[in-house]
Amino acid sequence: MLRIGASLVIAIGLLAGVPLLAQADIFKCVDDRGRPLYTSEKRDTVGKKCETVAREVNVVPAQAAAKPGAKSPAGFPKESASDRVASKAKQKDTIAKELTQEESMLADARKKLAEQESIRSGNESNYAKVLERLKPYQDTVEVHEKNVEALKRELTNLSR
Repeated sequence: MLRIGASLVIAIGLLAGVPLLAQADIFKCVDDRGRPLYTSEKRDTVGKKCETVAREVNVVPAQAAAKPGAKSPAGFPKESASDRVASKAKQKDTIAKELTQEESMLADARKKLAEQESIRSGNESNYAKVLERLKPYQDTVEVHEKNVEALKRELTNLSR
């Protein structure tokens, strides 16, 4: 009885045009850089170290794609206008706090850079060594300036 049931399932699958198992050699190849490549094409194995990995491949039919313009299921939660306003206000507050924090870090970074620029040690005989010493401080200032600009842009975009 079990044989008849399995045969019936295979027959129905073949009649529906869905191949359940396909016979194919799957090769795992390694190219000259050591990267693996899995293929069923014999021509892709030329010039590579290959070994046969499997002979049977399970084939799963593709799911039907969602239709464009399909409606949400009934009772799907939607954001109300008051929720949207509250969410936007929360975003603005968060970004404003980040902006304040970033501006204070920028002021601190500028202060440290100014301190370093005023220091001139005797072992820095040429200006290139001074620039090399100042570079990390200048980079930090630049990063904080870019972050402040980005946060201001983000606040402006939220105000629209």
